[in-house]
Amino acid sequence: MYLKSAYDIREKYLRKDMLPTIFCPGCGIGSALQYTLRAIDDLGLNQDEIVWVSGIGCSSRVPGFVNFDGLHTTHGRALAFATGMKLANPNLKIIAFMGDGDAAAIGGNHFIHAIRRNLDVTVILINNFTYGMTGGQVAPTALKGLKGTTAPYGQFENPFDIADLAVSAGANYVARWSVFNYLQGINSIKKALQKEGFTLVEFLSPCPVSFGRRNRMKTAPELLRWYQKITVPLAKAKKMKPEELEGKIVIGEFADRDRPGLVREYEAYKKRAKKMMGWEE
Repeated sequence: MYLKSAYDIREKYLRKDMLPTIFCPGCGIGSALQYTLRAIDDLGLNQDEIVWVSGIGCSSRVPGFVNFDGLHTTHGRALAFATGMKLANPNLKIIAFMGDGDAAAIGGNHFIHAIRRNLDVTVILINNFTYGMTGGQVAPTALKGLKGTTAPYGQFENPFDIADLAVSAGANYVARWSVFNYLQGINSIKKALQKEGFTLVEFLSPCPVSFGRRNRMKTAPELLRWYQKITVPLAKAKKMKPEELEGKIVIGEFADRDRPGLVREYEAYKKRAKKMMGWEE
């Protein structure tokens, strides 16, 4: 893998008239964005054949910063727009850049049904356990005990495991890393972009301002050290007891399969329909 400098990536792929970004110091969204752009560059993909789509939230501002066609849509509805774009023009490669709240809360229904349909889209999901843009409320991924404005004494509800949910719903490729996992993150995005069907790369991403300061981790290094403490590689997790995994987050590649994507299934469906109606060419 040839790693270009951050300057080269900036010059080729970012809209300089939109800089600086809105991201707070220590935010991990910029790292996940860089990994995505490096994966695109490594694969030699055509910028004109890629469309970025997002909903609402800190991470959802990304399409405005990149030099690609993109849609900044309504809260939780990025995958609905992605479905329309992909079916209207199957040649496009769709990247949905989403947050944990955008995808798993208000957008949860769209998320699971896009996976069920095996929509041909690559989702880059930023999981920072919080609604960073709207005041620091706990997200549906927040582990028990973590604090937010809606849980000042600690989260007491059970969290969603986004990766596990995606695997169960049938995604073709699912991986999870922290933004500390630089090479693994880039390689997973490269795999995701080359596969048919629904692919997901989730990143544990530091949010020092809205999440960290409410949980006594006010800097990005503190949060990254915490990620190292609470994450467990998949191979190791398989050898651990359930009670040993309490409060831990498993990282790695969870699914890599080749079910037909929605576009292929839809094209086959149209052919069957035309044959049944006697409209075959």
